[in-house]
Amino acid sequence: MNGINEKDIYTFVDAVSNFFFHVTQEKVEIKTAYLLEDDVPSATFDLTSYITLSGGFTGRIYFSAPRSMLTHLLLSMGEQNRDIERLLDAAGEIANTISGNARKHFGETMEISVPTSQATEPDWLKTVVSPRSYVILVKWKHYRASVVVDIQRSGQK
Repeated sequence: MNGINEKDIYTFVDAVSNFFFHVTQEKVEIKTAYLLEDDVPSATFDLTSYITLSGGFTGRIYFSAPRSMLTHLLLSMGEQNRDIERLLDAAGEIANTISGNARKHFGETMEISVPTSQATEPDWLKTVVSPRSYVILVKWKHYRASVVVDIQRSGQK
């Protein structure tokens, strides 16, 4: 077991909901949040950013979204530059915000890295996520994105 529970997952749901509402003044719809046991069906998109955890926790928190969603998000923020670097920065900002909110919930022993962002290869996430991670599917406007929570308290298997 990865050491986090359903209640903990609401921290991530609230974080992604609050981010989109703060930035766009629009609510996101949480389509589902589930325990990932075998596969990552439709949980990865064009662009992915992740935060690596250390200290009292290990693992990663991922945000993955289609390029079109991040482009629309930047447009709604009034951002004129929408090249690939700015899109990756936006994905990283979302991952960082989600992780920062998680740190408030879990405490100071959760150390978070700077975000790592990349254009996602097909099936890339399947190769790095443990078999007992949580997936939160998000819908903003007509776009879908995902937050994958692959963390455990240090010292737990």
